[in-house]
Amino acid sequence: MLYHRPAKQRGHARLGWLDSRFSFSFAEYFDPAHMGFSVLKVINDDRIAPGGGFPTHPHRNMEIISVMLEGQLAHQDSTGESGVIEPGEVQHMTAGQGIRHSEFNPSDSQAARLLQIWITPHSQGLTPRYQQARVAQQGPLTLLAAEHDAPLAIAQDVRLYRVQLAAGEQLSLSTGERWGYLHAYAGSAQGNLASFTDGDALGLSQQHTLQLTAGEQGFSALWFDLPAGQA
Repeated sequence: MLYHRPAKQRGHARLGWLDSRFSFSFAEYFDPAHMGFSVLKVINDDRIAPGGGFPTHPHRNMEIISVMLEGQLAHQDSTGESGVIEPGEVQHMTAGQGIRHSEFNPSDSQAARLLQIWITPHSQGLTPRYQQARVAQQGPLTLLAAEHDAPLAIAQDVRLYRVQLAAGEQLSLSTGERWGYLHAYAGSAQGNLASFTDGDALGLSQQHTLQLTAGEQGFSALWFDLPAGQA
């Protein structure tokens, strides 16, 4: 099974200070054909204008990961954590029993861009917690978050990687007995199953291999190693 999600077909919302692209159904954007992939439920590409942001709001029973791509985001939550997230850093919250947080672009001149990811946890009612880490790229495929032995520990059997390829560099990604999902966010790549530019995505079921060759501007993406499930 292949689940192809071209960037131009994603949901879109513009709310003054916020310009968001939705890979799966979210808030007022609803499409029953795109409700998630395995335990991956949300990938929002959020662009936040200078000074804009999300006022304090609640979440429950979700693993929330933010991958910062451009600019800065100031965070504060009900666990007492606060800080500023910058490109190269990754943020994780276990919402669990309930967490309240706010996020704002602290700059008065530079827009911020991040990928916000929601993953269904393996258990309900977990203790809320917050993590933030700067993760340096180690070769073409770098682990960002996983249940064990990763810079960020999440409450689900998922391994999230950052893909970064130089021009012409190649990479092969295989699912084995699991599922995989690739979401591109910069550059371009040609693949044996699809081609990719910013915002394009492809989900793979078991026993698939995706072979990539980066374009002349290189290629950046997220790769999700997921439990086999339902799209």
